[in-house]
Amino acid sequence: QVQLVESGGGLVQAGGSLRLSCAASTRIFNIDTLGWLGWFRQAPGKEHDFVAAISRSDFTTYYSDSVKGRFAISRDNALNTVYLQMNSLKPEDTAVYFCAASLNIQIMSRGGYNYRGQGTQVTVSS
Repeated sequence: QVQLVESGGGLVQAGGSLRLSCAASTRIFNIDTLGWLGWFRQAPGKEHDFVAAISRSDFTTYYSDSVKGRFAISRDNALNTVYLQMNSLKPEDTAVYFCAASLNIQIMSRGGYNYRGQGTQVTVSS
Protein backbone atom coordinates (compact mmCIF):
# COMPACT_ATOMS: atom_id res chain seq x y z
CA GLN A 1 0.00 0.00 0.00
CA VAL A 2 1.27 3.43 -0.94
CA GLN A 3 1.06 5.90 1.92
CA LEU A 4 2.34 9.27 3.03
CA VAL A 5 1.35 10.27 6.58
CA GLU A 6 2.05 13.74 7.93
CA SER A 7 2.33 14.88 11.53
CA GLY A 8 3.56 17.84 13.54
CA GLY A 9 1.12 20.57 12.63
CA GLY A 10 -0.46 22.86 15.18
CA LEU A 11 -0.99 26.41 16.39
CA VAL A 12 2.00 28.69 16.87
CA GLN A 13 2.57 32.40 17.33
CA ALA A 14 4.22 34.47 14.64
CA GLY A 15 7.98 34.14 14.85
CA GLY A 16 7.72 30.62 16.26
CA SER A 17 8.77 27.27 14.84
CA LEU A 18 7.22 23.94 13.95
CA ARG A 19 8.62 20.72 12.57
CA LEU A 20 6.52 18.62 10.24
CA SER A 21 7.20 14.96 9.58
CA CYS A 22 6.10 12.74 6.72
CA ALA A 23 6.38 8.99 7.05
CA ALA A 24 6.48 7.32 3.64
CA SER A 25 5.73 3.71 2.87
CA THR A 26 8.77 1.80 1.75
CA ARG A 27 7.46 1.51 -1.76
CA ILE A 28 7.32 5.29 -2.20
CA PHE A 29 10.60 5.92 -0.51
CA ASN A 30 12.59 3.45 -2.58
CA ILE A 31 10.92 3.42 -5.97
CA ASP A 32 13.47 4.62 -8.49
CA THR A 33 11.15 6.78 -10.60
CA LEU A 34 9.80 8.83 -7.67
CA GLY A 35 12.95 10.85 -7.24
CA TRP A 36 11.52 13.69 -5.19
CA LEU A 37 9.72 14.01 -1.89
CA GLY A 38 8.43 17.35 -0.76
CA TRP A 39 5.82 19.57 0.77
CA PHE A 40 2.95 21.63 -0.55
CA ARG A 41 0.53 23.87 1.29
CA GLN A 42 -3.01 24.94 0.63
CA ALA A 43 -4.71 27.89 2.28
CA PRO A 44 -8.52 28.06 2.42
CA GLY A 45 -10.03 28.95 -0.93
CA LYS A 46 -6.70 28.79 -2.76
CA GLU A 47 -4.83 26.38 -4.97
CA HIS A 48 -2.02 24.40 -3.42
CA ASP A 49 1.49 25.85 -3.63
CA PHE A 50 4.86 24.18 -3.79
CA VAL A 51 6.91 24.71 -0.63
CA ALA A 52 10.04 22.53 -0.72
CA ALA A 53 11.43 19.28 -2.12
CA ILE A 54 14.42 17.00 -1.65
CA SER A 55 15.85 14.45 -4.04
CA ARG A 56 16.17 10.80 -3.14
CA SER A 57 19.53 10.33 -4.82
CA ASP A 58 21.75 13.20 -3.70
CA PHE A 59 19.62 15.16 -1.22
CA THR A 60 19.46 18.24 -3.45
CA THR A 61 16.86 20.68 -2.12
CA TYR A 62 14.56 23.24 -3.69
CA TYR A 63 12.43 25.89 -1.99
CA SER A 64 9.78 28.35 -3.01
CA ASP A 65 10.87 31.97 -2.71
CA SER A 66 8.31 32.59 0.01
CA VAL A 67 9.97 30.14 2.44
CA LYS A 68 13.62 30.27 1.38
CA GLY A 69 15.83 31.03 4.35
CA ARG A 70 13.09 30.18 6.88
CA PHE A 71 12.20 26.55 6.11
CA ALA A 72 14.50 23.56 5.78
CA ILE A 73 13.64 20.19 4.28
CA SER A 74 15.53 17.04 5.17
CA ARG A 75 15.09 13.29 4.96
CA ASP A 76 16.11 10.23 6.91
CA ASN A 77 16.28 7.28 4.56
CA ALA A 78 16.67 4.82 7.42
CA LEU A 79 13.31 5.93 8.84
CA ASN A 80 11.63 6.56 5.45
CA THR A 81 10.78 10.02 6.71
CA VAL A 82 10.92 13.54 5.31
CA TYR A 83 10.93 16.59 7.58
CA LEU A 84 10.09 20.25 7.17
CA GLN A 85 11.58 22.55 9.79
CA MET A 86 9.68 25.81 9.73
CA ASN A 87 11.20 28.83 11.50
CA SER A 88 10.22 32.50 11.72
CA LEU A 89 6.66 31.56 10.91
CA LYS A 90 4.30 34.23 9.64
CA PRO A 91 0.49 34.39 9.62
CA GLU A 92 0.58 33.97 5.84
CA ASP A 93 2.17 30.55 6.35
CA THR A 94 -1.17 29.34 7.70
CA ALA A 95 -2.38 26.43 5.56
CA VAL A 96 -2.84 22.70 5.34
CA TYR A 97 0.59 21.24 4.60
CA PHE A 98 0.78 17.95 2.77
CA CYS A 99 3.62 15.70 1.80
CA ALA A 100 3.97 14.44 -1.78
CA ALA A 101 6.13 12.30 -4.03
CA SER A 102 6.92 13.17 -7.62
CA LEU A 103 8.87 12.05 -10.66
CA ASN A 104 10.95 15.20 -10.99
CA ILE A 105 11.40 18.68 -9.62
CA GLN A 106 10.06 20.43 -12.72
CA ILE A 107 6.71 18.74 -12.20
CA MET A 108 6.76 19.25 -8.47
CA SER A 109 7.67 22.94 -8.54
CA ARG A 110 4.68 23.53 -10.83
CA GLY A 111 2.30 21.81 -8.44
CA GLY A 112 2.34 18.27 -9.74
CA TYR A 113 2.84 15.05 -7.82
CA ASN A 114 2.20 11.34 -8.09
CA TYR A 115 1.21 10.59 -4.49
CA ARG A 116 0.16 12.77 -1.61
CA GLY A 117 -0.79 12.52 2.04
CA GLN A 118 -3.89 13.84 3.79
CA GLY A 119 -2.17 16.87 5.22
CA THR A 120 -1.68 18.55 8.58
CA GLN A 121 -2.99 21.96 9.64
CA VAL A 122 -0.52 24.73 10.48
CA THR A 123 -1.97 27.89 11.99
CA VAL A 124 0.18 30.92 12.75
CA SER A 125 -1.38 33.59 14.93
CA SER A 126 -0.33 37.23 14.79
